[in-house]
Amino acid sequence: MGVSEKAARRLPPLDLAALREAVLDPATKGLPFGLDAVRITDIAAQRWNLLNGDLPLPAAILKRDVLAANSAWMAEFTERNNLLIAPHGKTTMAPQLFDLQIADGAWAMTVATVQQLEVCRRFGVRRVLLANQPVGQEALDACFRALQQDDGFELYCLADSRTGVALLAEAALRLPPPRGNRLRVLVEIGFDGGRAGARTRDEAMAIARAVAASPGLVLSGFECFEGLLPDPASAGHLIDEVAAVADAAEAEGLFLPGEPVVLSAGGSSFFDRVGEQFRDVVFRRPVLRVLRSGCYLTHDSLGYASAFRRIVSETCLLLPSGGGLEPALEVWAYVQSRPERGRSILTMGKRDVGFDNGLPVPERWFRPGGTMTCPEPMPRGHAVLALNDQHCHLGTPGESPLQVGDMVGFGIGHPCTTFDKWSLLMVVDDDYRVVDAVKTYF
Repeated sequence: MGVSEKAARRLPPLDLAALREAVLDPATKGLPFGLDAVRITDIAAQRWNLLNGDLPLPAAILKRDVLAANSAWMAEFTERNNLLIAPHGKTTMAPQLFDLQIADGAWAMTVATVQQLEVCRRFGVRRVLLANQPVGQEALDACFRALQQDDGFELYCLADSRTGVALLAEAALRLPPPRGNRLRVLVEIGFDGGRAGARTRDEAMAIARAVAASPGLVLSGFECFEGLLPDPASAGHLIDEVAAVADAAEAEGLFLPGEPVVLSAGGSSFFDRVGEQFRDVVFRRPVLRVLRSGCYLTHDSLGYASAFRRIVSETCLLLPSGGGLEPALEVWAYVQSRPERGRSILTMGKRDVGFDNGLPVPERWFRPGGTMTCPEPMPRGHAVLALNDQHCHLGTPGESPLQVGDMVGFGIGHPCTTFDKWSLLMVVDDDYRVVDAVKTYF
């Protein structure tokens, strides 16, 4: 893709003025008790510091400089390897973070539901990929109403059955899209035991033919979600299937003349395989190779950290010079009790931190009001044993320095299921001074 074509496809900055000026409910989780009404734009002026005890714990915080570095890393990675990125917005549901990703060259934002689609539209995202087959009249009609209301808005969605295509076609008849801005459809390729998606090439081609024959729809390409597969080889095989079926559709003339074909895959664990498998695909038309990873922005301390180490050690793609992805999201809690030998109870639970991809990892600690000037690494031997709704059971060795009132910072696994527990996350600098806040829309 040439420089001018890339520039033409860049998304404009989002309109965040209303978000930043909106008055926060003083009862919002994460805000200090008894706070007068405050706007997000006023947060930095409060001069709060997590380590000074200015925030109630538990608190979910984002490290500003790590966020920026992760976003820049992925921008350089995609640029160097002729990839586009449509980050999965469901990870954060935070338009302020969408705007950072768009500023670093995101081709589109990916969503999973029409509510998430509406959040994108509200703040001015001009190209959205709905990475699901819409079903139900409300969701189907929402897609076409979005196109009718703004003929400069591009919307992609998935189809994984001929029945699903028929539903889309019926909705297009009820709410015809603008002539030059039909609903763009990607055929989903799946695998046995996985989520949605055609299980055979024959079925995928039948779906593609149905899309191409339906007024109001346009066949734009093929995609998969490989993140649930157990290993890189399996992911690579599925991604190869996407390219193979797209090649067959090209040979059959199912794509509109002159239109690019989109090849896309979606996870954060195998994004190297997306670039490697799509790298050598050549058609008689432009090819848009779209990665949909979302968790790279905050990264984590568990599954994605392990996946990234594998990617760096194995990939033949060009990696950015200098550092790599680092965890930008932490959850902090107080030591509330040390009721028995080997166990401490902390003020954080299932309502505050994700636990579906491994229990959180205690990474650093701090004693307010003492001689410590910054958090120190957590000594070995500390590990989360269990989480209740509002409490964390921390395995604590006999020589542990922890006391009641100390602060512990946890790394997390699977950012999606930590973000959705917070409507407001504080943004901090390297000294844990609060410099901004991020609003989510779950």
